[in-house]
Amino acid sequence: MKKVVALAAVVLALSAGPAMAQGKVEVSGLFGWTVSDGVTGSPIKAPDGNTYSAVDVKDGMNWGLMFGIMASDNFEFGFMFNQQMSALRLEGTTNRELGDMAINGYHGYFAVNFGDPESKVRPYFLGGIGATSYGSVNYTNAAGSPASTGGDTQFSTTWGVGVKIYPSPRLGFRAGIRWTPTYIKSDPGGWWCDPYWGCYLVANAQYSNQFEFSGGVTVRF
Repeated sequence: MKKVVALAAVVLALSAGPAMAQGKVEVSGLFGWTVSDGVTGSPIKAPDGNTYSAVDVKDGMNWGLMFGIMASDNFEFGFMFNQQMSALRLEGTTNRELGDMAINGYHGYFAVNFGDPESKVRPYFLGGIGATSYGSVNYTNAAGSPASTGGDTQFSTTWGVGVKIYPSPRLGFRAGIRWTPTYIKSDPGGWWCDPYWGCYLVANAQYSNQFEFSGGVTVRF
């Protein structure tokens, strides 16, 4: 993942030179709140006597950075990083919060900005592709001993809408909503049969979803 982030940074840096000369680079700092969910699985009886059937991700505050390059008056591409302060929780016959967990998102994105480039208000739509990284969690196991879960990184896409407001040519504000579905696993979904291809087992994919509500400051160079 570090190599992917470094490569994206190099590509953007090489592309930014001509764009900066034309005043078409935007850097944004974002803060907000993320509503998240986890995934379900087969019930497992734990040593504490409870049965758990889901792993949930708590809602929490988020912050992030965006670096965008205006390829034209309306089309923008760039890279975004965001972090949600969350916690990992087991759900079943009882709910048990294991511990704090950071969720990091790394996405390259393409955005369409609507309206005239000199407008004070510009709605936008964006879509991106990248990865979501779930940090390790330190907790106390059923025997009372300290333990830790391993972190995990999975493929994800991200989709958002929002608006940019520019009270001055260089300084602006933005607010938006973004949905990031992250693939976690696939469960057997049954058999599917076709007269030509025959029968085969199909799977139901499960995703952990993040719904981000955020806003912040945008600086144009």
